[in-house]
Amino acid sequence: MVPNGKTVALVVAAGTGSRVGGDLPKQYRRLAGRTILSHALERLRHPGIDEILVVIAPGQEQLYRESVDITPLPAFAIGGATRQQSVRNGLETIAASGGAAHVLIHDAARPFMPPAVVDRLLQALDHAPGAVPVLPVIDTLARSDGRLGAPVPREDVVRIQTPQAFRFEAILAAHRGWPGEQQATDDAQVLRALGMDVATVMGDRSLEKLTFEEDFTRAERLMQTAMTARTGLGFDVHAFCKGDHVWLGGLRIPHSRGLAGHSDADVLLHAVTDALLGAIGAGDIGDHFPPGDPKWRGAPSSGFVEHACRLVAQRGGRIEHVDATLICEQPRLSPHKDAVRRNMAALLGIPLERVSVKATTTERLGFTGRGEGVAAQAIATVSLPEEQ
Repeated sequence: MVPNGKTVALVVAAGTGSRVGGDLPKQYRRLAGRTILSHALERLRHPGIDEILVVIAPGQEQLYRESVDITPLPAFAIGGATRQQSVRNGLETIAASGGAAHVLIHDAARPFMPPAVVDRLLQALDHAPGAVPVLPVIDTLARSDGRLGAPVPREDVVRIQTPQAFRFEAILAAHRGWPGEQQATDDAQVLRALGMDVATVMGDRSLEKLTFEEDFTRAERLMQTAMTARTGLGFDVHAFCKGDHVWLGGLRIPHSRGLAGHSDADVLLHAVTDALLGAIGAGDIGDHFPPGDPKWRGAPSSGFVEHACRLVAQRGGRIEHVDATLICEQPRLSPHKDAVRRNMAALLGIPLERVSVKATTTERLGFTGRGEGVAAQAIATVSLPEEQ
């Protein structure tokens, strides 16, 4: 990717959530065992998004580190007294690190973003400097001062959601030129004040903002019914060959022999990749990385796992757990097991406690027992939206 050609997701999580009540800001409240912010960040692991930056309130640095279970933990910037100031701080942080081509500005309190919304927003930026997801107004609108007043025409009225997508330089200039004494209701308003057009794309009801206590109750019910668990199995075998190391779980392990394979022959990661692909019904590793294709010769298997993770995220899914077993007489995994487990958790983007790595032998039976090669098996549990 060319310099500055990236797309950054800027997540605004600097609010106090006072309308919900309690001392804990709403973005750090938990739904289905995870914080609202964790849910929102996971949905932003999209093939069209290169980086994520989170804007948090001053003094929330430790709370952020302890409450977000996304691996690696996205970088953060410190927000201001208002949402507009927080967004400005985030944009300036991106600019200071080299800028971007596009930025998606998203509220952490909208944690259930469908991947298709990101697709529509990024496509709209080909023709406009800004784009927002909207929903039609279906209820009757009327003015009220305590008593029902005159109806308000709804034909040309829409409900605006986030994320809102912008060409980075345009929205940065708009925020820099925004009058400090005025408060903007959203970032599209800031861009329009500069005289620039903002396109609209179809939003999604799952992007409803969590504001009041009843919203959290509704979200809990949706979480219980909207996802279904899928399980995938993976198995792989590689024979020994001449060499002085093997690759296991993305780490180079010294050994008296190597493993033969078209890529780096990382038997553990190949099994994990197949398990993930199986869980989402996406074929096997050979379908995506044909062994006869010379461009995969010697390729790191970490790229295969990352590809499978992107496919899971693209379908609105999340990886719940991965359990892998190495089957061989040699090399011994025990000296490296903790490091392999940590590296696999980082590749999968899930907490360490949701990754298991074990080793066993076949009691000297079969090809692994005779020391001819290494085998591995893996099982992956993935949650996907029900309609899939």
